[in-house]
Amino acid sequence: MSDRQAIIPKGMEAVYEKIHYAPAVRVGNTIYVSGQIGRDENMQLVEGREAQIVQAFENLKKVLEAGGATMNDIVDLTSFHDDMRDLSLFMQVKDRYLTRDFPAWTAIGAAQLCGAPGYIVEIKAVAVLRS
Repeated sequence: MSDRQAIIPKGMEAVYEKIHYAPAVRVGNTIYVSGQIGRDENMQLVEGREAQIVQAFENLKKVLEAGGATMNDIVDLTSFHDDMRDLSLFMQVKDRYLTRDFPAWTAIGAAQLCGAPGYIVEIKAVAVLRS
């Protein structure tokens, strides 16, 4: 018997139903969060580079909270960037959300994200719930 559970926060049902992936999957006390991008609840791309990064982190936070976790439970963070020159801006925003117990982090440059033009960052994470 598996203790695998899809985590689908309110407002992200379309991702599961139409695009066929879970925003996150929880197995035991570990949550695997799919890449979060800078789109709002209406599935619309937000405008502005910093605004997209903030929205991606807000989406990450929302998914974690739906799974019973917080940003401080993240143990591994992977970010994908369409332009690595934004890394400094990304780090400034990241530091607003991850303020202690810093996770492992890998930043990767990518030519295109999410199969659509305009997206500048995608953030995925692994979180472990504290006992």
